[in-house]
Amino acid sequence: MHKSILVVSFLFACAHSTARAAVGQPSPGPVQVPIWPSTPPDAQPAPGPQTDWANIVRPTMTVYSPERDNTGVAVVVFPGGGFEGLAIKGEGTDACDWLTSRGITCVLLRYRVPSLPYDWHCKCRPDNRATPTQALEDAQRTLGLVRYHAADWHVDPHKIGVLGFSAGGYLVAEVSTRYENRLYTPRDAADEASCRPDFAVAVYPGHLWVGGKAHGLNPNVPVNHQTPPTFQ
Repeated sequence: MHKSILVVSFLFACAHSTARAAVGQPSPGPVQVPIWPSTPPDAQPAPGPQTDWANIVRPTMTVYSPERDNTGVAVVVFPGGGFEGLAIKGEGTDACDWLTSRGITCVLLRYRVPSLPYDWHCKCRPDNRATPTQALEDAQRTLGLVRYHAADWHVDPHKIGVLGFSAGGYLVAEVSTRYENRLYTPRDAADEASCRPDFAVAVYPGHLWVGGKAHGLNPNVPVNHQTPPTFQ
């Protein structure tokens, strides 16, 4: 209960603190576009037909316009699903409906989840402590794209956050701490824009803690003084 209140209060604060300074014009959307100009890095074939929630090998982002005056805040949403599929409604489109109703631009990322159920023979997720390479590449690319297109979408480039659930919550933690170096060779000018979120919300994230009796933070999440403000 307390965590939910923190998340809701934080997002309301972001919306109200920028309402006067931001452009009052809504951004275009919803528009679904591929995030890679050609074949994604570290591409692998899908074991079956791609859908909105499974076997995703061609990642997309969908930009949803604010339903009321645009606050200038944007949030990239990472649905959960154990890196096997995506809970695209309850942890995706429903979250975007809530955000856009409060004047926040929502960017829903359908990141790569190449197999359902998870294929333990592939190299995309060597252990439970690491986000699959493809998913983190997609997250880094999307943050750069949103910041690069900030003026086009009437977004404040300094108020772009991330919100993720479960596996998507862990993806939030990784993209918030591993933003200095892209995992892929830059493709275009969008990859020159920073992929560091300005704030982050991780809702019931997985894989953050490791160890037996003495729990510790996952070493793949190197928190430091430059880590953006994060609510869990």
